[in-house]
Amino acid sequence: MQKTVLVIPARFGSTRLPGKPLRLIAGKPMIQHVYERAISSNFNTLIIATDDEKIRRCCLDFGASVCMTSIHHATGSDRLAEVVKIYNWSDDTIVVNLQGDEPLTPVENLYQVANNLANHPKASIATLATPLLNPKAITDPNVVKVVMDKNGMALYFSRAPIPFQRDDNKTLTNKQALRHIGIYAYRAGYLKTFSSLETCSLEALEKLEQLRALWHGACIHVDIATKIPAHGVDTEEDLQAIEKIILAQ
Repeated sequence: MQKTVLVIPARFGSTRLPGKPLRLIAGKPMIQHVYERAISSNFNTLIIATDDEKIRRCCLDFGASVCMTSIHHATGSDRLAEVVKIYNWSDDTIVVNLQGDEPLTPVENLYQVANNLANHPKASIATLATPLLNPKAITDPNVVKVVMDKNGMALYFSRAPIPFQRDDNKTLTNKQALRHIGIYAYRAGYLKTFSSLETCSLEALEKLEQLRALWHGACIHVDIATKIPAHGVDTEEDLQAIEKIILAQ
C-alpha cells in the first residue's frame, strides 16, 4: 500500500467550547488523549496541525510533532491541504484525518478508512458511518446523516433526516438511517485540489465541508465502521461524559 500518514487538526477557536484541545480530561489536555490514541497505531508519520501557539507548546511538551498552519482555514480539509504542501507529500500519499476532539476513536477505524481508500481507486476520500441506534438522533441537526449508492459511494450528507420515509418516518429502521462519523482518509493530491475549489451553496447551508467535494464531482467512499466510536467533544456535557469513560478504563 502507498505511504500513509496521520494528521490531527487542532484549532483553538470553537464557538461552543473555546480552547477545546487544551481542556483537561482526567488531568490531561484533550489533544494529548487523541495523540496517545493515535500513537498506538502503526502509522509511521503522525503530525498535529494547529493554528495556535498555546496548542503548539502543549503538544511539544508531550512529544508530538507539530505543524503550524494558517488561522484563516475555513475547514479541517483546507488545513490538511496546507500540511500536504508544507511536507511536499506525493499525490498518492494517503492522509488520514483524526479530529482533535475525538479522544476515544478506535485505532481500527483509522486503519479502516486508510485501507478502504487504497482499495477504491475511484474514490478521492474515504469515511465511515454507523447505524443510528437512537431514534431521536435521526432528527437531531447535530448528528450528520449519510446515504450512499450500491457501491458504497456517498450520495449526500445532511443534518436533516435522510433518507426520509414518506409514508411513516417513525418506522425508519437503524439499517436505513446512518450516522456519519467524521474520520476521513484523503489522497494528498486531492487535498491540494479541494483547497482550490470554490465553496458551494450546499456546503454553506448545511455547514458540511464534504458537500463541496460531492458538488465538484469527487467520489467519497463510505463504509460501516468496524467499531462504533464514542461521541466526540462539542460541549461541556460531552467533556464530562468522555472523562467518565476514560476514568473507568
